[in-house]
Amino acid sequence: MPHASRPAAADTQSRTELIAHEPVEALAGLLDVGLPDPRGWVPPLWHWLYLLDRRPQGHLGPDGHPSSGIPAPPGPGLRRMFAGGRIQTYRLLEIGRPATRTVRVAKTSTRQGRSGPLTFVTVRHEISQDEETAIIEEQDIVYRAADTGSLPTGPGAQVAPLAGEPKLSLAVTESLLFRFSALTYNAHRIHYDHRWAQREGYEDLVVHGPLQALMMGELLRRNGVQQVGREFAFRLVAPLVGPQTIVATAGEQGLGAGAQIRDVSGRVTAASTLGPLVAPSSLGEGLPAVGLPPSVSGVADDSVGGLPRTATAALWPWATGREGDS
Repeated sequence: MPHASRPAAADTQSRTELIAHEPVEALAGLLDVGLPDPRGWVPPLWHWLYLLDRRPQGHLGPDGHPSSGIPAPPGPGLRRMFAGGRIQTYRLLEIGRPATRTVRVAKTSTRQGRSGPLTFVTVRHEISQDEETAIIEEQDIVYRAADTGSLPTGPGAQVAPLAGEPKLSLAVTESLLFRFSALTYNAHRIHYDHRWAQREGYEDLVVHGPLQALMMGELLRRNGVQQVGREFAFRLVAPLVGPQTIVATAGEQGLGAGAQIRDVSGRVTAASTLGPLVAPSSLGEGLPAVGLPPSVSGVADDSVGGLPRTATAALWPWATGREGDS
């Protein structure tokens, strides 16, 4: 079946393609696991391999991201960061049958951070197969000015993992980052270009946010935690940079409620929750705090870009105007 990519409306994009077996085989090889489901279903979160926006090379900006489309950068020269998202899985995608993805911007807002203006964009993806909704996903993206200096990493949250809970490790190498970029058609240079990563304020190559989310989802899947009929919500809470072995562990409320990613020092860099399906939210609203590190689970009386200020400080310390957020 030929691939199709066309504008469904002025503010949406739609793409239909056959859900093939090869991408699942490729990701299984990258993770050094056997094929997850011989019956022909795409595992939870592995949908990131499909229905990708394959732009011509001339449409990419200097950082490797498309310079137009959905989402379009709100201005030239801005740095883009993936902050987190929410994935509602109603059914798994079946291999060998076509599926359709429709994308639109759900919300955009601009706030003044400590380092300057920030633009928060929520992108909504709806994937259907056989005229049934399969997956609804919202991705939270932040844009900031290019001249705001280096990103402070900070010590991060170092909450002890729950005793007796399962773990899942992954040796992240430069070649693995390159292969994951290729599988997901992600040309952002912070994942494979050392000089560009340093230009954007990182000490080393950046580990993809979706790769961290995928590892949390794999910890759930491999331990029999059901994700179909539930919402998987995640946030990146500290930069994860450089080749190292990362570990997915249970969240603070146990594996049935979510998971976390820890770097080689034990610092939490990403956290997720698993809950009932709810109406997809706008940026930062409706994402439960259960299972998140204390640095991001507090409730504040003000916010930046719709996120609690405590969460904003953990994700982007340069975004707030408070003393000590460095």
